[in-house]
Amino acid sequence: FILSSAPNCDARRRHLSATHTHEQVEWSICGLSPGMHGLHIHEFADFSNGCISAGPHYNPFGKAHGAPSDNERHVGDLGNIIAGEDGVSTGVLIDKLIKLEGVYSVVGRSFMVHADPDDLGKGDNSDPHTKPPVNGKCSKVTGNAGMRIACGEIMLEGAL
Repeated sequence: FILSSAPNCDARRRHLSATHTHEQVEWSICGLSPGMHGLHIHEFADFSNGCISAGPHYNPFGKAHGAPSDNERHVGDLGNIIAGEDGVSTGVLIDKLIKLEGVYSVVGRSFMVHADPDDLGKGDNSDPHTKPPVNGKCSKVTGNAGMRIACGEIMLEGAL
C-alpha cells in the first residue's frame, strides 16, 4: 500500500505478508513528528476527502476499541508506532485478527497513521457519541489518537 506522504518525504510501498496463522505488518514511514502515533486499519480506502473519508476503524465484530493484545478490540486496532527524532518509524508486528483473505479481509481497506498516541481504549471515554468520533473524548471508539495524518490503501502485492 502507499501512504500519502509528508512534504519532502517519498511515498514508499509498505508490505503485509501472511504467516501460517497470523498476518505480519511491516512498515517504514517518514515525515512524522517524533514520538508515538496510533496505527489503525480503517473501513474504506476512500481518500476523496483526504484521510477523513476512510471511515472509522475496521470493526466487523462490533467490539470496543482496545490494544492489539486485548481480546476486546477492533480488528483495525494495531496500537502505536514510534517515530524517531528523524521522523521515521520502522517496524514489524504480527496480528492474530487481520486477514488477507476471506470475508473479513483487510485488502481494499486503509492503513491510517494518527497524530497522537492511541490510549488503547484505556483513556477518557466521557464523550463516546461524538460525531464524527474524531478528536472527541471517546477512548472506546477511537483511542483518542487524534487527527489522521497519513493513509493508504491495503492491496495485495503486485496489484499496483
